[in-house]
Amino acid sequence: MLTEDDPDRVREAVAGVSGVDVARITQQGAGIAQIDAVLSTGSGIDEARSTIEALREAVESFDDTHVTGTEASAIDQASSAARDRLLILPLILALVLGALFVLLRSIVAPLLLVATVLATYAASMGLSWWIFTGPLGFEALDSGVPLLAFLFLVALGVDYNIFLVTRAREEAPRYGARGGMLRALTSTGGVITSAGILLAAVSSVLGVLSLVVLAQLGTIICIGVLLDTLIVRTVLVPALAFALGERFWWPRSVSTAADRAGQRITREAVVAL
Repeated sequence: MLTEDDPDRVREAVAGVSGVDVARITQQGAGIAQIDAVLSTGSGIDEARSTIEALREAVESFDDTHVTGTEASAIDQASSAARDRLLILPLILALVLGALFVLLRSIVAPLLLVATVLATYAASMGLSWWIFTGPLGFEALDSGVPLLAFLFLVALGVDYNIFLVTRAREEAPRYGARGGMLRALTSTGGVITSAGILLAAVSSVLGVLSLVVLAQLGTIICIGVLLDTLIVRTVLVPALAFALGERFWWPRSVSTAADRAGQRITREAVVAL
């Protein structure tokens, strides 16, 4: 679309771009003209997108001239989604970390918990990408899906983390850092797992819809929630807490003095043996 007084000059510039088979003026009037360009490649292919970018460079010198169409809109949407991810994803992580710092009054635990959430997101995105681009034959995931999936999975993962670690913090003064985590896992594991399975089943319904965005989003959430409840919250987080012990809550101390004395005596007995 252009407002150039001599649209033939623009048409010649468009026709000279590599990857353009035909360029012709289809509509003209009231100082506005439309040039239709037929590409030599199909839509959705990397070569077609490269041709669109070359077209925009070719008409950049002309005033008020714009390259539009399905493929050009897809490029613009992808660029916009990438800018949104660069802004919103770090902001979400900062807000989540801040909330966990205030809630747990710890540094190590919030960092580890957010790291597990990110690992769950990365694993679910990778597995979903393989499913859609492999067996299902899609070219790629929709550009808006990664951000939406991040919002859902981070929110759900942080909720499950809070359920588990706040109970572990309550049990720690009586049973110690490791014992408190084991008792918290015993108390909340069934609730978290059952809630995760139910939510994954609900999300999987979106995977059968004809709307591609919702189908991809539902599949990613289903996989992510199952990974989160069956592996991360049940195995990974308790294992990290059990391996680090009191250091999991650094700089806060959650064990009682008697519990720390008992742990010291146990360590000394082990060393003596």
